[in-house]
Formats: sequence, structure tokens, C-alpha cells
Amino acid sequence: MDKLEHYRNLIENVLRNYAAIPYAYGDIQKELIFDRSNDHYQVLSIGWQQDRRVHDTPVHFDIQDGKIWLQHNMTNRNFIDELLEAGVPKDDIVLGFQPPQVRHLTGFAVK
Repeated sequence: MDKLEHYRNLIENVLRNYAAIPYAYGDIQKELIFDRSNDHYQVLSIGWQQDRRVHDTPVHFDIQDGKIWLQHNMTNRNFIDELLEAGVPKDDIVLGFQPPQVRHLTGFAVK
């Protein structure tokens, strides 16, 4: 299996595992959005918490130029550790939510 296909499968598995954990409150479902042709991977939370509509994207990954970009993570889950434990090298992970001018300080890829 080539690296790109491996990264696609890895991200999908990480997100499936996260989505399998139900919310402890409200009538909220997690929907998986996998766009392999453009390499975008997201979890959508949708439903109701009492009288408040919930519709947000707590997690968003992309693959760009052979690297995994964590674009957004509003969960308490450490997806980066999961990627590292699965053997993804730090220089193949970009913390896209960090400003470009400070990414070199993170120990991960800059772009």
C-alpha cells in the first residue's frame, strides 16, 4: 500500500473510532464526511441540545502534498498522538490550525 492510501485509511479509522463514541448529552449525531478524491476528512456534529441547534465540525483533516494536515480539533481527543503511535513521522504532520509563522516552533512539518 502506498503512503497516500495508508494515510487515507489511517485518518478514516481514527475518525471512525472518534465518531463511535456517543455524545453524553442532547440528541446529537456524528456524521463522517470522507472526500477521498480531494483528500478532505471531517466529522460533523448535528442535532439538538435542548432547544439549541447543533451543527458544527469538531474535527477536520486534509492531506496535502503527501502530508496530513490537522486543520481543526475542537475535541479533547489527541489525534496527533494517535497518528504518531500509528507510525506517522512528525515531518508528515502539519498543525494547520497554528499560524504559519509559528509552525516551525511546533516540532512538526511547516507545510
